Amino acid sequence: MADEPAKIILGDTAISAIERTPGLGWFRRSKHSRKLSGLTRCENCGAQLEGHWCGQCGQAAVDYRRSFRHVVGDVLESFLNWDSKFFTTMALLILKPWRLTNEFLAGKRVRYVNPLRLYLLASILFFFAVNYGEKGLRFQPGKLSPKDRAELEADLKKEDLPPAAREKLEAFFRDSSPSPAASPSSNMPSPSPAPERDKQKQEDLKKGERSFVVVDGTKASTPFERWIEARAKEKMGEHGTKMGLFIATLVSNLPYMMLCCIPLFAFVLKILYMRRGIFYIDHLIYALHIHSFAYVGTMLIVLVTIGLNRAVPGPTPNWIIALLWIAFVMQIFLSIRRVYRQGWFISIFKFFFGGIVYLIVLAVALAATFFITLALPG
Repeated sequence: MADEPAKIILGDTAISAIERTPGLGWFRRSKHSRKLSGLTRCENCGAQLEGHWCGQCGQAAVDYRRSFRHVVGDVLESFLNWDSKFFTTMALLILKPWRLTNEFLAGKRVRYVNPLRLYLLASILFFFAVNYGEKGLRFQPGKLSPKDRAELEADLKKEDLPPAAREKLEAFFRDSSPSPAASPSSNMPSPSPAPERDKQKQEDLKKGERSFVVVDGTKASTPFERWIEARAKEKMGEHGTKMGLFIATLVSNLPYMMLCCIPLFAFVLKILYMRRGIFYIDHLIYALHIHSFAYVGTMLIVLVTIGLNRAVPGPTPNWIIALLWIAFVMQIFLSIRRVYRQGWFISIFKFFFGGIVYLIVLAVALAATFFITLALPG
């Protein structure tokens, strides 16, 4: 049972090619596809062809030196067949994620997208949405001092500054620049502020000039603490002026963190179900599927939340959203019970215990990502 899932993770290009059966695609091939292609030997390895797919390397016997109509037909068949696999996989992932894992472990793979490809696609869409939402955040570090403004201008002049960081800096300067009405070049005399307004302005100025990152040499007793304070001041700015850039960099590193956490989650499952004699690769396939479900489910719930808050007034959206999150958690629990086939009590125990352990793993991984982001140059 372990050999087949291992091939799925390591690469299923040749396997899926060999296992593809006629009639699954939208464009059915002729039984004499080898004759229609005009090829008798594989162009990749030279093996004798017995069908549309090479039995040695798995390459399709497609002769592109023929009419454009046949080439278009091959392209459309490949695309539409993958498209049908994608929608079948996504529907099963949302409605019955446990069945998707059981089907793969049982060897029924031809109708579904490879677990690693599915996870990468869901991860890309999820973190793209997270990055898009993060761009809407606006940090207000207070009034910029001349020192902070000079520091940001120096960073803006660096040639190796990433385009995204340069765009954020330019937007920050636009947002923090004084309005024309308050410009010193204005010829109109400004009215003297009231005493209360002047006092409030002075308090705001004091708040804005407070250091976002406290750097106190007397408190930093170890070299590590002094290094952390120096890096935090450099990466975030003394008054938090670079916090937006730091958060953007941290968010961009989260996909790599989660990809590293997948094997750790599978290892937690391996420990929880050690007596079952299940291979680690089976846990890894389930980990890929359940993380893909978490990404897709979270995006769908957030989209429904946005739509309901805009379209339906009153407390009704809150109840619907709460039910969706409960259903989300229940799907994860049911997937654990039906994939590992244990009783309700032991499944509930392992669900909560494994969840707590994995949350600790995520917290440690997030802390490690934070320090790595802090330590990286640039």
